[in-house]
Amino acid sequence: MPVFSAYDGTDLAYHVFGEGTPVVCLPGGPMQDSAYLGELGGLSAHRRLIMVDPRGTGLSATPEDAASYRCDRLVGDVEALRAHLGLDRLDLLAHSAGANLAVLYAARHPERVGRLALITPSTFAVGIAATGESRLEVARLRGDEPWFGPAFAALEAVMAGDATEADRKAIDPFFHGRWDAAAQAHQAAQDGRRNREAAAVFGAEGAYDPDATRTALAAFGAPVLLLAGEVDLNTPPGVAAEFAGLFPDAEFVVQPEAGHFPWLDDAGRFVATVARFLG
Repeated sequence: MPVFSAYDGTDLAYHVFGEGTPVVCLPGGPMQDSAYLGELGGLSAHRRLIMVDPRGTGLSATPEDAASYRCDRLVGDVEALRAHLGLDRLDLLAHSAGANLAVLYAARHPERVGRLALITPSTFAVGIAATGESRLEVARLRGDEPWFGPAFAALEAVMAGDATEADRKAIDPFFHGRWDAAAQAHQAAQDGRRNREAAAVFGAEGAYDPDATRTALAAFGAPVLLLAGEVDLNTPPGVAAEFAGLFPDAEFVVQPEAGHFPWLDDAGRFVATVARFLG
């Protein structure tokens, strides 16, 4: 297991899959280890994947200062990894909450990014928010699913702010394009993987300055891919499209019938899209 030292001396782990030109992959969660990404549906056949375990997750060490879990401070970890790998510029792929970190890194170190792929990205760092109605609209697309009734009722409770823990669990099917055995196993494997203390700090006050980040991204010249899932409840396609509009050179792709984990829903289509973009 390769390890590098972060700016504050914390030892951080990463996992390598495949060969060729590296692409650094930042997991979501927030603050979840990279294991759930797998090999991104087989993307490792095209590029060398550098899967990072964020500080305090997976095989990475726990930092002495819990405040270092804040998203803007994690930018230093990505820069330390780039230097450790000996790369003048890195290609960066980020999923979900990891996209917040990726765009903060791109805003702070634009000259260090070759290509940026944002997969079903979270949008807190740029101040874009999905409305409750936009999520319900996406959810209604699943009306023919056998699990839809109880799951939609639970989602309405979540949107109303009076959900139980059972309600939050009941909406799991909405995050996958197919609620089959593979999706259920993948979802079950997420339980307990997130560092909850770190997740609470990740987006704490001061982590984001959306206006400044938007200004920086408007001048960001590297190619960007925004990949949305057609039925992704977390980041509806309309939200992802608005995010794509912040960049001068962004390609926006909606993967049909995909949820929040598009490499699971249709690995072939996902890999073809991302591999073509990364080159």
